[in-house]
Order: sequence, then C-alpha cells, then structure tokens
Amino acid sequence: MPVPYKHEAFTNFQNEQEATAFLAALKKVNSELGLEYPIQINGVAYKTNNTVESINPANKNEVIGTVHQADVELAKKAIATAAESFKTWQYTDPEVRAGILFRAAAIIRRRKHEFSAWLVKEVGKPWNEADGDTAECIDFLEYYARQMVELAQGKPVMSRDGEHNEFGYIPLGVGIIISPFNFPLAIMAGTTVAAIVTGNTVVLKPAETAPVIASKFVEVMKEAGLPDGVLSYLPGSGAEIGDYLVDHIQTRFVSFTGSRAVGCRIYERAAKVHDGQIWLKRVIAEMGGKDTIIVDSDADVELAASSIVGSAFGFSGQKCSACSRAVIHESIYDEVLERVVEKTKALRVGNPAQQATFMGPVIDEKSFKKISSYIEIGKKEGRIVYGGEADDSTGYFVQPTIIADVDENARLMQEEIFGPVVAFCKAKDFDHLLTIANNTEYGLTGAIISNNADHISRAKREFQVGNLYINRGCTGAIVGYQPFGGFNMSGTDSKAGSPDYLALHMQAKTISESY
Repeated sequence: MPVPYKHEAFTNFQNEQEATAFLAALKKVNSELGLEYPIQINGVAYKTNNTVESINPANKNEVIGTVHQADVELAKKAIATAAESFKTWQYTDPEVRAGILFRAAAIIRRRKHEFSAWLVKEVGKPWNEADGDTAECIDFLEYYARQMVELAQGKPVMSRDGEHNEFGYIPLGVGIIISPFNFPLAIMAGTTVAAIVTGNTVVLKPAETAPVIASKFVEVMKEAGLPDGVLSYLPGSGAEIGDYLVDHIQTRFVSFTGSRAVGCRIYERAAKVHDGQIWLKRVIAEMGGKDTIIVDSDADVELAASSIVGSAFGFSGQKCSACSRAVIHESIYDEVLERVVEKTKALRVGNPAQQATFMGPVIDEKSFKKISSYIEIGKKEGRIVYGGEADDSTGYFVQPTIIADVDENARLMQEEIFGPVVAFCKAKDFDHLLTIANNTEYGLTGAIISNNADHISRAKREFQVGNLYINRGCTGAIVGYQPFGGFNMSGTDSKAGSPDYLALHMQAKTISESY
C-alpha cells in the first residue's frame, strides 16, 4: 500500500542552490527550443503539412517548438486506436495503472525545474507560478493513484441470507481531454491521468497555445510504462477537429477546461445522440469564473490588500479562480484601495525568466486585445487608479490594472476578463457585500476577509461558490486539500483533486449472487 498522500512542497527560490538549479534548467530548455513535435497515436509519430509554431508570449520572436496539427483523418485514427486499446486496458489491474502514475510522478519530481522552465518559456509563467504548476501536476499523479487503489475495492453494501451483493465501479470508455493554457501541465495532466487510471483510454487535445509542454508529459507517461494506444497526443485547432472528437459515437466522455462559450458548446453537442451511439455522453467541465473577494468593515486591511493583489495579478490574472472583483465595505473602502495600489506598484512586471519578476505577459495577441478592450470599458465604467497600459511590441504585456468605483452591475463586474484587471466596488453593509458577491452567473471561487464570526458563518452558508476561502486569497487550491470546482456557469462542479473526482470517469455496477 502506498504511503499516505502529502502534497508536493513548493520550491524556495531564496535558497541559492535552488535558484542556481532553476537557471540551469532554463539554460537546458533554451538549448532545446525550436524542435518539431509530431502527433502521437499508438506509439507512431505523425507529421502533417499543417504546422503551428508555439511562441514565447514574453518574446514573440522566440519559437518554443513547431507542432504538427491533426486533421479529421488523424482524429478518426486516434479514436479508433483508443477504442481498440480500451478492450484490454479496462481490465488492467488498478494497482498496475496506479503504479504508472507513481512512476510518472517520480520522473517529473526528478526533473521538476526542467518542467517549470518549459512553463516559463511556453506560457510566460514566472518562477513561483511555474513551480506551483509543476507541483500540482505531481500532486494529481500521486493523489489519483492512491484514490484508484482505494476505489478499486468498491463500496460496502448490504447482503442477506442466501445472497451476496457487491457494488463497484467500471471505466466508461474513450475519453476526450481538452486542456487549457493557464495550467498547461497541472490541469492537462490531472484530467488526463484521472481518465487513464480509472481504466479509460484518452485522446488528448492540448491547448493550442501550450502544446509543447503536453508533448513532454506524454513522453513521461510512455517512460513510466503506459502502453501504446492508451494515450494519443492530438494537437490541432478546435475548428478543425474539436467538433469531430466531441460528436464521435465512440466518444464516451469529454473532460474540458476552458471558456464558458466553448464549454456550453461542448455540453450541447455532447447531449445529441448520433446514429449508432448506445450511451449518453458524460461531460466534465470547468468553465471559468468571475471571482470576488469581499472585505468586511472590521477586516484586517493589510490581509485584505495582500489577498486581493496576489489573487488578482498572479499569472497575470489568467486563472479561472483569479480575483477580478474586490467588493469593500464603504467604511474602509478608501483605505483598502490605497493599500492595494501601493502593493501593486511594488510588483515587478517583465520577463518571467528573471527570478525577480512577479508578473509576466498574457498568453497571446487575442488575449492581449481582449484585455485591452476591457480596460477601455473600465475607463468609462470607473476610474483607473493604477495601470491601464499595455505593450505588445516585444511580448504581450499588460500592466496590473485597478479600476475603482465600478457599479455592481457594470460589465467589468459581470464578464470574465481573464487578465490582470480588478474592479473595485463599494458595499453599504454586509448584506450588500453578499448580494454583490452572488450577482454573477458564475460560482467558482470567492473569499471573505472578516473578523466577525457571525458574518463568516453567514458567508459559509450564503456565498454561492464552489471554493470559499476565509481570511486568505481566492486562488491556490491544493490537490486533496481544497478540492476545486464551481457552480452555475463555472461548470459541472466536478471537484478536481477530491475523493469524488475519479468516479466521474466510471460507472457503478451492482453484482448480486444468490446461493
């Protein structure tokens, strides 16, 4: 039996030895930039005439890798391979499947800084953010492996004289994993291995802006002993192969992390039963948020300010859990706003490869333009008290931006921006704080900063989010400690890193034997 789960420790880069090791990892990764990454199906590499360059968002002239793009014919081959491989993989001993995850975790742990360095280069994560992403990847591997060993025992049910009853779980079949750019190692790996360890086979379509790190992970799974055919690496555009993968009659489930619009489209398409389809497809979706930190009248102002700054601007606000709304009791509104501005001014924005950088670029030109347009909206809906500038001359850099005095129903308070922009809104009392906190279509994360026990108790009951944090920021869930997933338009409340998550990839089976 494996040792009890404990989450992977974060690296202390104030330790000179660790910082030196990370610089060496960056040097190694720099020496490997520009390579080609083919499609991988059943252990065979496929190259196509259609390639896309993965670009460093901090330096648009730097090519991370050239990635071959799948077409419908290769998507068809990947699904056929997954369906054939499922015939045997589903019966593989769960402890054997778990063992592959443990080995993969060990491989990534040994190469932790290398994987983090790829995250710095391909998606612009600063050191600490990249390290956290890699640690979370290791956590998912370790945690889900242990969960599978436990789940394989089934659940106890009652038996009676002359009858023995069993209740257990069996895998679903072929799964399509559509992963995001913002946690291109952790979420990509977590959703992939959750499906694999439960006995399913997988077609992985990684984020179009983060395909290289996904290829590196697929290599690790092969090194860890995963048989050919269980996991196919299928980079490609959603417009080219996305609908085909979702619609295919052999697709049993889709696991998606991304925008509300794409998630709703997948949910709708997966609901349609096609000719020859003998099951209802399952969708596991995490679709974003409009997350709020509410600050009570008696709150610790310093704690409130640091929580807002860290949650709003970590990884340039490109987290579905990011604080994009700070709702402050009017009695301390000015004081909290002033401290947030002061703390934000101290942040270093720039090249994420440099240790001192707190915030790097946003992911690409599309995001840069979208975020810039919301800053323009913010100038009309409130007043910019810090930031507001953007520069895409070398990379896609948007300054951390604070917009004050925004109405609770304004677009800036309702629409997901997915960038380093936080809107400040006043509330007249605690009832008003909660009303504003719940006035969006999302329900992912939220936080309350308060020293009032009654108000904290009310927030626990009434603050409608999947992850509620008390007297801390609203980002930074740890696998197995704070299971992650939200309500309403934030998704299917599929709690990643929870005791319930693996069961979403399986179906229950009751066996009753009379004697």
